[in-house]
Amino acid sequence: MEIKYTIQGLLIYATIAAYLCAFVTSLLRRAKTGHILYLFGFAIAVFSFGYRWYHVRHVPLQNLFEVFLCLGMIYPVSLFCRRFLRVGGYSADMLIGVIVLFPAGFVFNAEPQQLPPALQSWLFTPHVAVYMLSYIIMAKATFHAISQLAGKGPKPNENLLPPEQATYRIICVGFPLLTLGLVLGSYWGKLAWGDYWGWDPKELWSLASWLVYVGYFHFRYMFGKKHPRINSFWAIAGMAAIIITLLWVNLSRLFPGLHSYA
Repeated sequence: MEIKYTIQGLLIYATIAAYLCAFVTSLLRRAKTGHILYLFGFAIAVFSFGYRWYHVRHVPLQNLFEVFLCLGMIYPVSLFCRRFLRVGGYSADMLIGVIVLFPAGFVFNAEPQQLPPALQSWLFTPHVAVYMLSYIIMAKATFHAISQLAGKGPKPNENLLPPEQATYRIICVGFPLLTLGLVLGSYWGKLAWGDYWGWDPKELWSLASWLVYVGYFHFRYMFGKKHPRINSFWAIAGMAAIIITLLWVNLSRLFPGLHSYA
C-alpha cells in the first residue's frame, strides 16, 4: 500500500472522502445532503480523470490504475438506473465508488506510461470504455442481488423495484454492453493479429464472464420464479468472473498473455 502525495492522489482521496461522507450521511437519513455530496464527489472524479488524461496525453484506460480511476465515475449509472429503470441503491453506489477508487489510490502505480503500439488503435477507447461501463453496471446489480439474499428492499413509498427484479433489469442493460465489448475485442484481434480469437487467457475469461450471464438469463427464464434466490447467486457469480477477468488474469503469473495491462 502506497499513499500518493501528488495532485492526482489528492484528487482521488478527495473523491473517496466525498463518497464516504455521502454514504454516511445517507445512512443517517439525510438523503438530500447525501446526494449533494455524491454529486460533488463525482465532479472531483471527473476532474481527476481529466487531469490524468491531460497528464498522459491519451485516454487514460491503459492500465489498472487508470481503469479503476474511470470506474470511480459511477454517478451517471446511479442516475440512469433511478430515473429510467426504477432502481434505487444510491447508498450502495457510493460504497461501490469508494471500493473501486481504493486500488487507484493505494495499490496501483500511477506513473505515466507511453501508449504501446498495440493500443494505438481507434478501437482502444470504445472497447475498454464499453467494458468498464458494463463492469460498473454489473457491480451495481451485484449489490442488489446481495440485498435480495439479505431480505432487504426499498421502502413502500419509494416506488422502486424489489431487489431481484432490480438486479434483472440492471443486468439487461449491462449484458449488451458486455457483449459489445467482446465483439469489439474480437474485431480488434482480427485487425491486430489476423484472427478474431486467439485463446488468450483474457479472452477466455471475458467469454466465461459472458457465459455466466447467459446462464443467468436462461435459469431465470426457466426456473427463476420458483428459485429467486438462485437468480441472485447467478448474478454474484457473474461479478466474481468479472473480478477474475479484470484482476487475477492481469496480475497472476498463472495467466501470461497478450492482454495484461496491469
